[in-house]
Amino acid sequence: VQLQASGGGLVQAGDSLRLSCAASGRTYAMAVGWFRRAPGKEREFVAAISWSGSTTSYLDSVKGRFTISRDNAKNTVYLQMNSLKPEDTAVYYCAADRLYGSWATFGNYWGQGTQVTVSS
Repeated sequence: VQLQASGGGLVQAGDSLRLSCAASGRTYAMAVGWFRRAPGKEREFVAAISWSGSTTSYLDSVKGRFTISRDNAKNTVYLQMNSLKPEDTAVYYCAADRLYGSWATFGNYWGQGTQVTVSS
């Protein structure tokens, strides 16, 4: 399985971005999650979606602002980020795993990351 994250950029506080995670290979039944690593901080879980799309999870600080979705026909998972804040600045990574949950150990496969910078 290979994952390609894209869609990052430099925006102002309050703006929106949509990240994409394009998957290739044997992706059937994989849950996908988004994680981020800010400068000087540890990587943290942001959001995840089950294979069917019926189950989603979010970091508390992004609830109501971020929405994760997927299009299995296109093998792509999206992270719509609205009302961005400077504290959302980080490198965002997507990851895939056969098991949903256990975010600390989630991720059999990882994408390369895309930079999101939010200026105040």
